[in-house]
Amino acid sequence: MIPLLRRLALANIIANVAIVVTGGAVRLTGSGLGCPTWPRCTDASYVPNSEMGIHGVIEFSNRMLGWVVGAVALATLIAAYVHHRRERTTGSRGLNRLALGVFLGIPAQGVVGGITVLTDLNPWVVGLHFLASIGVLAAAYALWRRTVDGPGPRRTVVPGPVRQLVWVLTAASLAVIALGVIVTGSGPHAGDVDAHRTGLDPETISQVHADLVFLLIGLSLAVWFAARATGARRTARAALVLVAVELAQGVIGFVQYFTGLPEILVGLHMFGACLVWLTTLSVLWSTRANSVGDGVGEAVGRTGGHAEEQRGLGELQLDQDRRAVVGGDQVDPRVEQPVNAAGDR
Repeated sequence: MIPLLRRLALANIIANVAIVVTGGAVRLTGSGLGCPTWPRCTDASYVPNSEMGIHGVIEFSNRMLGWVVGAVALATLIAAYVHHRRERTTGSRGLNRLALGVFLGIPAQGVVGGITVLTDLNPWVVGLHFLASIGVLAAAYALWRRTVDGPGPRRTVVPGPVRQLVWVLTAASLAVIALGVIVTGSGPHAGDVDAHRTGLDPETISQVHADLVFLLIGLSLAVWFAARATGARRTARAALVLVAVELAQGVIGFVQYFTGLPEILVGLHMFGACLVWLTTLSVLWSTRANSVGDGVGEAVGRTGGHAEEQRGLGELQLDQDRRAVVGGDQVDPRVEQPVNAAGDR
């Protein structure tokens, strides 16, 4: 059951990233009000009509994709429930709860999306819609990692200060994403020609966003150095991947800003935001493991093994010395040869 659950958990991550990207496509094509009401597409129908044109098709297609994402989440929940019924362990119960959280997040997302339409694409509600997806992604990632790492008890495998630094990094990553949402709300891609914007100065808020990005990259590098210094190799690898993703995302962000925010680059930037969040979660999860096999655990294991070896050699030497004394010989440490206790005559 675990292999099936693992594949379904991964499918949840992919599906939720996909709906973020398609939701961005709805906004970037000006189709945010392609279906002007909710839950129906029009006052008289759940599906668009020919008069609504391509915008109605795009918005309706995104709504249908939401049902696909929900179906994947439901299948995952069923698989997790069956697994828990068989195992009846604390680990299986945790998987079941995570799967339930992911599943409940999908209709919650739908409701927020409906409010977005009913408020004529209020930029703050649109931003909340995106951040809700970030929350569902976090739950989906946690579910997938638990199926990969196994259900056993987890413990920290990095020093306390490194884990605290990783938590600061995670908070900074979330802040960058949230501020990016505010930047989007002040920009030109509103989802409809008549939609309101936040009223914030796009240049000022973009500068603040860029400053936070530099802070995030600095924190990521700090985690990488700290992890390497303490022997936490898995955390160091995860941090290095995060830095690479952040740099790529930063390049896309700067290029889109200085080229007038072309739709294709804005869409790639939204996809990149999901990758930044997922790789941030990867760094966070790398600080804990089900058993000692990486990071500080390995360093402690190596140190402990060396100490045991030295202690064993010392005990062997003492044993040899005792046998030498009992036999009437003493060991001269200068020549390492036994001499008679009475001396040579």
